[in-house]
Amino acid sequence: MRTRVRGWRWRRSPLRRRSDVVEAWTVLAVTVLICVGAPLVGAFAASWAHSEARAVAKEQRADRHRVRVEVVGRTPDSLPSVQGGHERAYRATVRWTEPGTGQRTATARVPAGTHRGESVDVWFDSKGRSVAPPADETAVWQHTLTMGVCAAGGAVLVVFLGHAAVRGAANRHRMAEWERDWALTEPQWTRRRA
Repeated sequence: MRTRVRGWRWRRSPLRRRSDVVEAWTVLAVTVLICVGAPLVGAFAASWAHSEARAVAKEQRADRHRVRVEVVGRTPDSLPSVQGGHERAYRATVRWTEPGTGQRTATARVPAGTHRGESVDVWFDSKGRSVAPPADETAVWQHTLTMGVCAAGGAVLVVFLGHAAVRGAANRHRMAEWERDWALTEPQWTRRRA
C-alpha cells in the first residue's frame, strides 16, 4: 500500500534533494500566480479592452447615422452577409429622401425577409457607405469579458508551460543526482569495485 506524506519536500530528510526543494517552491509560485496573477492579468486586459471598445463605439456613433429607407429592389447576385449577431442581412437597392438634397438611391444591407416597398432602418457612415449599426453597451461588455477571460486563460497557460519546463529540468537534475549517489553507494552493496 502506498502512503503519501504531505509536505515531505519541505522537511529535512537525507533523501530530499535540492531539486525537490526547487519543485516545492515552484508549486507554491504556480499556485500564487494562478490564484492572484491570472485574475489580475484578466482584469487589466478587460479594463483596457473596455475603454478601447467604448472609444470605438463612441466614434462609430459619431460617424454613423440611421436612415429610414424604402426597399425598391434587390441586387440579383447578392449573397447574404452577417450583420450584428445572428440575423442575416442582404444587399438591396433602397431609396430615401434627404432634406435639402432630395431623393437618393443606394445599395444597403436590409434584414432577411424584407420585400420590395417595405420601409426599414439602415445605417450609413459619413462617406455614404452602408454599414452595421454602431456597437451598443451589450457588444462593448461582451468584448470586455471575452478579452478578460482570454487574457486570464493565456496567463494560466503560460504559468503551466513554465511549470512543466521547470519540473522537467528538476526531474533531469534529480535523476543525475541519484545516478551520482548510486555510483558511490552501489559498490558497497554489491561488493563490486567502481
